Amino acid sequence: MKQQLTQTLTAVETEPSTECTSCHSMITNTALIFNCYVCPHCDHHLPMTARERLNWFLGQVDGELGQQFTAKDPLGFVDSKPYPQRMTEAQTKTGESEALIVLYGKLRNLEVVACAFDFRFMGGSMGSVVGDRFVEAAEKALNEKKPLVCFAASGGARMQEGLLSLMQMARTAAAVERLRIAGVPYIVVLTNPVYGGVTASLAMLGDIHLAEPKAMIGFAGKRVIEQTVRETLEEPFQRAEFLLEHGVVDEVVHRHQMIDTIYRLLAKLCHQPNVNA
Repeated sequence: MKQQLTQTLTAVETEPSTECTSCHSMITNTALIFNCYVCPHCDHHLPMTARERLNWFLGQVDGELGQQFTAKDPLGFVDSKPYPQRMTEAQTKTGESEALIVLYGKLRNLEVVACAFDFRFMGGSMGSVVGDRFVEAAEKALNEKKPLVCFAASGGARMQEGLLSLMQMARTAAAVERLRIAGVPYIVVLTNPVYGGVTASLAMLGDIHLAEPKAMIGFAGKRVIEQTVRETLEEPFQRAEFLLEHGVVDEVVHRHQMIDTIYRLLAKLCHQPNVNA
């Protein structure tokens, strides 16, 4: 018995773990995945990759969109590194080809199109490929009359693509407007963080805006605003709860309740029977 306990403790000690960025507790990766990347000690919502989030959200994945789009370097942009080198490094780091992943499949009895930003990929920045993928997702939702769900996490437009990245704000806004005219539901989930051109376009044009607890959401960053107005902005400025209080967000939803909440809303919007009712 003592030997078995020692072996179990050794296995736990050697299992890969992640430190919670809020309470600094060490959590085994197995426990973290089981708990949907929510800290079991302080309830802090840790980030999920785009693919992890979509596979968690969709009970059945039928396919992926946008893989044919590849980033170009029309400006020959160089900061401390050439843009193509930054792209290669981001692809190696994340295992993804771009910052937005689009999957379609089933959420229980509802067919949906879902997309998610991967903040690890150049801060989830929106360049031309992200715009292409979002527009393709919206067009599939429009043509097949399937609701679109977007999990946003981004620092904004991708500066390495200049005006081409800013154009994606108009393109994605136009795609969402076509959904609105056709009566196809579009739900946005604001995760931590969402800023810049993504906030100013596709992330704030949903029929319903949900947010994860304590997510940072805004256009300009808090420090930029403080330097401009020369005032200290106290917590919870730009937090999800602050935006809920001021009418920007419709509901702040714990990750454990997120799937049920989105399903309930979509069943109502799509006039479909709620299988949980």
